[in-house]
Amino acid sequence: MRIRLAAGLILGCVVAFLLAGCAVFRPTDQVRFGLWASEQNLWDEAIFRWKKALAADPKSIAARNNLAVAYEKKGLFEEALKEYEEALKLDPNNTYVKSNYKNCQENIQPLKKEAPETKNEKK
Repeated sequence: MRIRLAAGLILGCVVAFLLAGCAVFRPTDQVRFGLWASEQNLWDEAIFRWKKALAADPKSIAARNNLAVAYEKKGLFEEALKEYEEALKLDPNNTYVKSNYKNCQENIQPLKKEAPETKNEKK
């Protein structure tokens, strides 16, 4: 009887361990993983993780803000502005998002001014 009980417990632990390995990341896990990736300058991985977080929770302000920052780092400014705007729709008073959005807009201004000059130089 003891052997069967021990075998049953071991089997139960193995099954639980295997099922835990198949568990889906929660959106907060994806956000944290994205933060880790961004700290390693793995921006494509960070973007992937934050998009997964948003697929699971479209109202995640942290995921939207972080995704916008990643887009900025990659030079995808229009995409960054869009994500900041979506985050601000969800929480218009979020100081982090407001600050990042303002900084992004300020950083884009010189690029917009340079763009016509660059086109004229190519002619």
